[in-house]
Amino acid sequence: MANLRIDKLNKSYGPTRVLVDINLGIDNGEFVVLVGPSGCGKSTLLRMIAGLERITAGACFLDGVDVTNVAPAKRRIAMVFQSYALYPHMTARQNIAFSLSLACASRKEQDERTREVARILQLEDYLDRRPAELSGGQRQRVAIGRALVRKPEVFLFDEPLSNLDAKLRVQMRLELAKLHVALSATMIYVTHDQTEAMTLADKIVVLDKGKIAQVGSPLELYNHPANKFVAAFIGSPGMAAYVATKHGIMGLTKTAALEVATTGIRVNAVAPGIVNAGLTDSSSEEFIKQALAAHPIGRMAESQEIAAAVLWLCSDEASFVLGHTLPVEGGMTIH
Repeated sequence: MANLRIDKLNKSYGPTRVLVDINLGIDNGEFVVLVGPSGCGKSTLLRMIAGLERITAGACFLDGVDVTNVAPAKRRIAMVFQSYALYPHMTARQNIAFSLSLACASRKEQDERTREVARILQLEDYLDRRPAELSGGQRQRVAIGRALVRKPEVFLFDEPLSNLDAKLRVQMRLELAKLHVALSATMIYVTHDQTEAMTLADKIVVLDKGKIAQVGSPLELYNHPANKFVAAFIGSPGMAAYVATKHGIMGLTKTAALEVATTGIRVNAVAPGIVNAGLTDSSSEEFIKQALAAHPIGRMAESQEIAAAVLWLCSDEASFVLGHTLPVEGGMTIH
């Protein structure tokens, strides 16, 4: 297999810059996923690597050789398209062997390599069927077989599973992962599906508005996003949504704590730590002033204790409190 290097790659359509200063290195045998929202340039980048789009500026190197201006058929790269692009009048066998026939390979070589690919992709029983007689997953495997039979240095996949139903997508993900391990192949895969990216990739490249936002392993991107865009895009729900939700909960608990305090319940001493709310932000200075003005006696709780108190008071465990006096830590009472 081959390594791939992209140096300062740019793509423009007239005055519109689609890709801006893309620098990327892909090692032998890596499974790299290009991910990002629609219109970010990931499919355009893939087509430029394949030679199907002209490069406006920059260079593309395969095993150290500049292939920027090399014709697609001579790049030792094979591409699997989203639409499968199978010939409907040909059988699966003929579709798989088509590139070999164009290369004037002997009948014997065509037959041997087609049968080997069919064995790897578990298509041996379907070689004489036409595309219309195959399921979506089988058609996708035929498209992969057509690429595989060429013995390319790099495989390119442009959202190959997007036309499949949810169950079949999961199955095909597993098949692609097994194929990658079996071939030790260099693969570049385009998707907008974070689940596919996180489960398949050795390395993820996140694109945003034609620029690389971050490159790293799935766990690196999930645990250490470089910016808010990556944090919001990777993972479900996104980190940005989590942060917003966390602050929303904090605001609600503070408001609830103040309201409860005015009824005579000392929220700063109710069962601290009984509920681990996971909120770590300290209380704001303004909130502390308001709370102390309402109840100047006793220490002021940390925000996570306030959250715990309010959550506990709303729980079934605290239902017996109504109408009773409950002694709590610090010599205070709930009425």
